[in-house]
Amino acid sequence: MTTVAMPNVGSALDRVDGLEKVTGRARYAYENFPADLAYAVPVQATIARGEISAVDVDAVLQLPGVIAAIWHANAPRLAPRNGDPELAVLQSPRVAYRGQYVAVVVAETLESASEAARLLRVRYDADEHDVELRPGHPGLYRPDHVNPYFPTDTEQGDPDAALAAAPVVVDATYSTPAEHNNPMEPHATVAVWDAEGLTLYDSTQGVSNIRGALAPLFGLPPGSVRVISPHVGGGFGAKARAHPHVVLAALAAKQVGRPVKLAVTRQQMFAVTGYRTPTIQRVRLGADADGRLTAIVHEAIEQSSTVAEFAEQTTVPTRMMYAAPHRRTTHRLVRLDVPTPSWMRAPGEAPGMYALESAMDELAIACRIDPIELRIRNEPDVDPESGRPFSSRNLVACLREGARRFGWAGRDPEPGIRREGRLLVGTGVAASTFPVYRMPSQATARAEPGGGFTVRIAAADIGTGARTVLTQIAADALDAPMDRVRVEIGDSALPPAWVAGGSAGTASWGTAVVRACEALMDALHGRADDVPPEGLEASADTTQEVRAQRRFAQHAFGAQFAEVAVDMDTGEARVRRLLGVFAAGRILNPKTARSQLIGGMTMGLSMALLEESVMDHEFGDYLNHDFAQYHVAASADVRDIDAVWIEEDDPGLNPMGSKGIGEIGIVGTAAAIANAVHHATGIRVRDLPIRLDKIVHGAI
Repeated sequence: MTTVAMPNVGSALDRVDGLEKVTGRARYAYENFPADLAYAVPVQATIARGEISAVDVDAVLQLPGVIAAIWHANAPRLAPRNGDPELAVLQSPRVAYRGQYVAVVVAETLESASEAARLLRVRYDADEHDVELRPGHPGLYRPDHVNPYFPTDTEQGDPDAALAAAPVVVDATYSTPAEHNNPMEPHATVAVWDAEGLTLYDSTQGVSNIRGALAPLFGLPPGSVRVISPHVGGGFGAKARAHPHVVLAALAAKQVGRPVKLAVTRQQMFAVTGYRTPTIQRVRLGADADGRLTAIVHEAIEQSSTVAEFAEQTTVPTRMMYAAPHRRTTHRLVRLDVPTPSWMRAPGEAPGMYALESAMDELAIACRIDPIELRIRNEPDVDPESGRPFSSRNLVACLREGARRFGWAGRDPEPGIRREGRLLVGTGVAASTFPVYRMPSQATARAEPGGGFTVRIAAADIGTGARTVLTQIAADALDAPMDRVRVEIGDSALPPAWVAGGSAGTASWGTAVVRACEALMDALHGRADDVPPEGLEASADTTQEVRAQRRFAQHAFGAQFAEVAVDMDTGEARVRRLLGVFAAGRILNPKTARSQLIGGMTMGLSMALLEESVMDHEFGDYLNHDFAQYHVAASADVRDIDAVWIEEDDPGLNPMGSKGIGEIGIVGTAAAIANAVHHATGIRVRDLPIRLDKIVHGAI
């Protein structure tokens, strides 16, 4: 495959929807107000396991403005399906986790609905619950596969014998806590029923996905469900699939015969819109005296709910990162009385690479080898497990360029010796990676009589600049100025498209857009560029192209560098510098790409030092479910951050030659910071986040 000549692509252009956003004209899901609108407020379970015995509906129905109070005994029946059991909302008295939706109140105003929901009495028959992920849990089992369809375990050679014979061995256990997606815009849905079917104004990363999930639940053909989402205020994976609130809004609107608006509060999001599973990971590395790996073993345990199975692919990146003849990766899962985990930015790679890259740092110290040199010595020629050649792999180039820019040369490897007053200062490095995906999508391109073009695809812009990049791609494929091209996205009535997730959006949508524009140009050429009064349209479906693509090992790579200062008295760690160097194919828009990369790195800093959802074992609930207690990085936490990239030519990926950039920025950042903390203090914190008490206690 050859890349398409694209003069607009590669330019640092402003967002085409920037004016709409800064002037407030961009409309988000909650900002839709259909006529006769009612408001829905959910009621959440206050037990972690058991059954509902009674709900005092009659009492709240007497309150002013209340239209309905719905629970499983009077809720409309949903069609049984084999999909996500979480979407069977109000269909059973069973309570599977604290915070699960057990009822919903609909009223004329948000205030009336909120007050009625607060007063609604729900009685339970509670059972004992188990919400603790722990090693050796009797419920641990081997799932059939891990997200999305990776083998659960892999093994080559005899890793146990290789570890026993290795001159140098690292054997360490690392843990990451539950973490919650917190986009700026909380989840919200406006549901409208009419003679044509169901319309949803929803904050989602994939309108086609939501339509596909809800249509069968309500016994509708897909064409009778329309999902509209032109602007989304962030998602980080939390909005890539249908969650119970979407079903609840549609169900409530159907019950009362009026449009219904439902907004998930920040506090409610900690139970019902997904989160990153906590992990406990054991990493064992065996190496010879020169630091060349002979064995890699990476084992992870995780949690899911009793409602649905979600097994994160935590050890999958270890399968392709470094060369070693003997290797094993495993995943074990336990079903607890907790909400169902889901996707969060770089699922699998973010927690898994934290453990692997921390262990590589420990191995470098044990072998007395520079950590960059250690990684270079273990660079594989082909994918170590599949044997496939890499379409491109420039990790070494990222490490070397990062070392040059960061000033790595001359670094004293000895920990705890660089001081600035009461501060201990250290530097750390880690590798990052994320797979390259391209999924089937469809698009149309239309030549308008006035000389312009309209491109349509059901893509999503979740704040990443997707609308802008697709306009650049379309303009170049049409050989037209950008101001003559309008791209329409965010509506399931448009040609179906892959979700904005898995760092696959631009590659998937861009391919469909290029092919539709090429088809249109061919049609125009046959007409001597004469556009009929009604316009001329062409379409494309990339299903066959994606299926026929050559099977390479395709990944983006990067290197993260961190400088950390730790207060000797308090243990407080501050990141003073962060640098990321990436190899991600052709960068389509440097301005929006840099935003994505430094955003991911900032989220990685947050993962390293701040983010932690704390489970109360007695009540079975996450305690810190707001921004007063669940801390995320703010501007003051990011002192000096930069993201750059190397030129990488990989024409076999897609017509643009691009790799995904939305997630690789977070991968490796937490490990680089943890490695820098160790270099500063000599204290190895293996359990995220790196709180000051862990450093202080480690120094005692």
